[in-house]
Amino acid sequence: MSRRVLRTRLCDLLDIEYPIILAGMGGAANAELAAAVSEAGGLGIIGGMNLTADELDAEIRKCKRLTSKPFGVDTIAPTKMVETATIDELRKYIPDEAVEYAIKLAKELGIPLPEDAKPGKEGGTGWAAGMTGNQIEVVYDHKVPVFAAALGSPAFMAPEAHRRGIKVIGLVGNTRQARQEAEAGVDVIVAQGHEAGGHTGHVATLPLVPMVVDAVDPTPVVAAGGIADGRGLVASLALGACGVWCGTAFLCTYEAGIEQVAKDRIIQATERDTRVTRVFTGKTCRLLNTKLIEKWEKEGPILPFPLPIVLCTSLQEAIGNAKMVENYFIPCGQICGVVQQMKSARQVVEEMVDQAIQILEEGFPSRVKFGRQ
Repeated sequence: MSRRVLRTRLCDLLDIEYPIILAGMGGAANAELAAAVSEAGGLGIIGGMNLTADELDAEIRKCKRLTSKPFGVDTIAPTKMVETATIDELRKYIPDEAVEYAIKLAKELGIPLPEDAKPGKEGGTGWAAGMTGNQIEVVYDHKVPVFAAALGSPAFMAPEAHRRGIKVIGLVGNTRQARQEAEAGVDVIVAQGHEAGGHTGHVATLPLVPMVVDAVDPTPVVAAGGIADGRGLVASLALGACGVWCGTAFLCTYEAGIEQVAKDRIIQATERDTRVTRVFTGKTCRLLNTKLIEKWEKEGPILPFPLPIVLCTSLQEAIGNAKMVENYFIPCGQICGVVQQMKSARQVVEEMVDQAIQILEEGFPSRVKFGRQ
């Protein structure tokens, strides 16, 4: 069998074989998935948002055992509140009416919270404010080849990262953000459209990518949002991107670190089954729709980031412990309708590359006549 060749300047910059990057999805993008994507020729990214510094250190060590190829880490770039506030300080900002609503909604939906539970005021946090700086130190210590920030700007750390030989990737949803990050020395700009799962902006991928490409030239741009196969990869290259950043495409892989019941829900979902909400994080976030989201959007308070993370973790833990799959918190993009079966991460990468090559070699010439007369 002949060797696949599909390279762009992104491959040269990141020392990878194919211009495909795994989105650093918290929970799903574990060391196993990141290593599998890197081994297949893409760039695997560990999702570090939910991990303590020690947990992230363990995941990086595991990834190094599983692959000798480049990989990255994704976490939140700190804002002033996130960087300085402790969990106890954040709890003080959560209004009593928000706690009362969470308890009321849990009773209505049959979510088994403990009798005396006070969501947001006690219990787990899922993500600890103030730990982002510690995570970044772990990335520095390991000299992880790539650091990405899917939420917030990583521009502040670009000089130190570059000094340590680390490439920096920033995600943007508009041209203003893109220019700021490019001017600050970020190595790769990911233009993520509204279709994407997880935290997302307001502009769709199709108009966003070429505008960002023009705005930050010659900085490399990677397309994200609504891309799960070779068709999306070729379309992204046509828009001027030099690669793709894919999350939903890898959620239903054997290596992804989410429960099988969540993977089954994604496989069963259509493009109409996702919803953008600020309920869980305070930022616009696309997830599979649930009754909890619908009711909270209609009746409940929407708090600013990062307070909803602290408030909602107890609910999410209770839902998970009770296996209430219909109300699981499942970030997922609109392209979920294309994801219809379980695959290995290698299979996702290789099928994407094969389809892209087929389109470029045969698809266009057979369907499109072009030239000059």
